[in-house]
Amino acid sequence: MNKVVKAHLALLGVNAIYGANFSIAKSVIGHDIQPYALVLLRAVFSMVLFWATSFFFPKEKIERKDFIKLMLLGVFGVALNQLMFIKGLYESKPINASIIMILNPIFVIILEILFLKEKLPPIRLAGIVSGTIGASLLLLFGKEISVHQGDIMILINCISWAIYMVMVKPLMVKYRTTTVVRWVFAFGALYVLPFGWPELQLFNPHAVSLTAWFCIAYVIVASTFIAYFFNTYALAELSPSIASTYIYLQPLIAAGIAVSMKQDSIDTRKVLSAVFIIFGIYLVGLSRKKKKSEELAEQVTTR
Repeated sequence: MNKVVKAHLALLGVNAIYGANFSIAKSVIGHDIQPYALVLLRAVFSMVLFWATSFFFPKEKIERKDFIKLMLLGVFGVALNQLMFIKGLYESKPINASIIMILNPIFVIILEILFLKEKLPPIRLAGIVSGTIGASLLLLFGKEISVHQGDIMILINCISWAIYMVMVKPLMVKYRTTTVVRWVFAFGALYVLPFGWPELQLFNPHAVSLTAWFCIAYVIVASTFIAYFFNTYALAELSPSIASTYIYLQPLIAAGIAVSMKQDSIDTRKVLSAVFIIFGIYLVGLSRKKKKSEELAEQVTTR
């Protein structure tokens, strides 16, 4: 299995995890644990896991100038991203958060064009439009949408995550996944400490049910440690805009979970949504293959 296929499989895994995370995290925030306390636990435990994992890989020396970038990635990839998401989810609704998150690929494309000087092939644009239509069909129609204060926080989280994806790409070409992410979380944990520590002191672990502990563990291990590792790994092989397109799978996966648990049913709207989303991801992937073919042809003609 080549690296590109592994990267796509990693993104499938990431968005399956995130698709379930909206409802799982929402179920414990404010009831069993306060928002910023959960963020601090996410950051600290993930930092420990990433540093422990890194000991199984050869050590890499990081250039001094790259530490500044890692410090900024700690802000956008961990602190601002997670503080805004968890607090925003607490004050908003999972459906609102899902809708806002489909804006992420658009923000990523804008940042790619501005800072990475990427070109936007028409076929990739068509794929993003198709994915947006599919996600919108699934999320907007037949739902009662109301704007909450937390929606602004989710939007900030969305922009922050787009900045992280674009900023981390050059470092992923240069260093291993574990090397980058362990330092991102080391700095991120420091940034969230002043926000999370006061709320963590109010946390009573003895009053938390076994189900709630499972949900907290899921947020910490699955949606943080595993998801960040897979997502950053995928960015070593794929562009941020391609990686961000997979976000359209999140509401589809969430709907699939609801159907499997008999909390929802399949209808024409869901089937059409799935077709648009899958077709959109196919077009985005096709644009990458076309770009690779053009690069190879150019190399042949210049020899």
